[in-house]
Amino acid sequence: MSSVFDQGPPEPCPDPFNMAAYVLAHADRLAAKLALLVASPDGGVTTLSFAALKARVTEVAGGLAAQGLAQGDRVLFRLGNTPDFPIAYLACIWGGFVPVPASAALSVPEITEVARQTGPALILHDGQASLPNGALDALDRLPSAAPIAPVIGDPNRLAYIVFTSGTSGTPRGVCHAHRAIWARRMMHQGWYGLTEADRVMHAGAFNWTFTLGTGLMDPWSVGATALIAGDGMTPDQLPACIKAHDISIFAAAPGVYRKMLQSDLSPMPRLRHGLSAGEHLAETIRQDWTARTGTGLHQAMGMSECSTFISSSPAHPAPPDTSGRPQPGRRVAVIKDGAPVAPNTPGELAVATSDPGLMIGYLGDAPVQGAWFATGDMAQMAKDGTITYLGRGDDMMNAGGYRVSPLEVEACFNALSGVTACAAVQVEVKAHAFVIALYVAGTVEEQAMRAHAEQNLAPYKRPRLYIRRDALPYGANGKLNRRALRATYEAP
Repeated sequence: MSSVFDQGPPEPCPDPFNMAAYVLAHADRLAAKLALLVASPDGGVTTLSFAALKARVTEVAGGLAAQGLAQGDRVLFRLGNTPDFPIAYLACIWGGFVPVPASAALSVPEITEVARQTGPALILHDGQASLPNGALDALDRLPSAAPIAPVIGDPNRLAYIVFTSGTSGTPRGVCHAHRAIWARRMMHQGWYGLTEADRVMHAGAFNWTFTLGTGLMDPWSVGATALIAGDGMTPDQLPACIKAHDISIFAAAPGVYRKMLQSDLSPMPRLRHGLSAGEHLAETIRQDWTARTGTGLHQAMGMSECSTFISSSPAHPAPPDTSGRPQPGRRVAVIKDGAPVAPNTPGELAVATSDPGLMIGYLGDAPVQGAWFATGDMAQMAKDGTITYLGRGDDMMNAGGYRVSPLEVEACFNALSGVTACAAVQVEVKAHAFVIALYVAGTVEEQAMRAHAEQNLAPYKRPRLYIRRDALPYGANGKLNRRALRATYEAP
């Protein structure tokens, strides 16, 4: 017996297919129903009905076509935390163009690298987010024209590109097909317990892929209402917002739940359960949430390359200290040297390359090959398929739900005068609270390093701690030993 759990096969994706048309398939039937609500910290709300959402998407798609874009052209997003972000995203896909929904937090050097790799034909700009060096063709508003019909075709064709921090230190483009949204149906009951009657609230920003998928695309695809917390809303304000708007499902990263639990939780009578993803959920947070709210908290494991595929759910809660099981339709294994290991044996978590939610491949690389796609997450699988997470198999860091390569952070500081050596590691500053620390050898002052980080790194990639060392530890092969540095850290 081996650590392979087969929950499939999934229902095949329709052919021909358009991802945006699938997301808005209920819009005509539910024209007057509330599709989107944006709640501000002062109690104000902005709303959009399903009819208005579809009209806006199809008009922007027409506007993009009127710009002279060709099918498959790439459109780079420099848009902030507003409804324009998901509208532009769906409009691009509706019209057969390829959105590149990059975070508005990226610095000029970071977005310049994204633009270099993708070669966008057009940039959509809100007037505030950074632009790539040399960018000339940037629209400062979403274009609008007569609505166009969705461009349908092969469900395996490229739909969108997102970027993730590569283990080499250079961000990598992850290319997803139109079928990716169809594969997310496996989450509806395998994680969410999602129905048309739900009101789903996500605590993240519009331009985070976790929010875009879990908070918007999935609810809309079943005809549910989505609510997004507006800029400035703090974790202690979230329970009151959940209550005020009759939220039935709430989604956030583990750090948000931890901060909510530090405040007085007001009653949330319509809430059925919470969802957590982006980083590992500590068992103590899950237990505290259930004890104080009377609702379950279900986590999911996934990545930019395959969204989520392991999860707990209302129908199948995870046993203590585990992450749940593969969702219905998934084929998952724990492997070593490319082959599944025996049950309850540590190895690397992998998803079958036949999974419809798996990326086409990395930008510029060949499509994914072989039987298994290895995630880099270490785990072990029980005989019933239950997964226990054992940590990362590499030095990748997790900052607020974003995976960050230490090499990317180190490359930034190695270019700074006065730094002779540096190492970025993730350290635990208090129970279940992790930050990026930079160990530095050299003469540079901390103030100069912080200023350098502000100019060159997105906020979530910037070190929170700067720790000086006379020298950094290296192994016998000359490789930097980041684990030794983590072991020396002592939280205050």
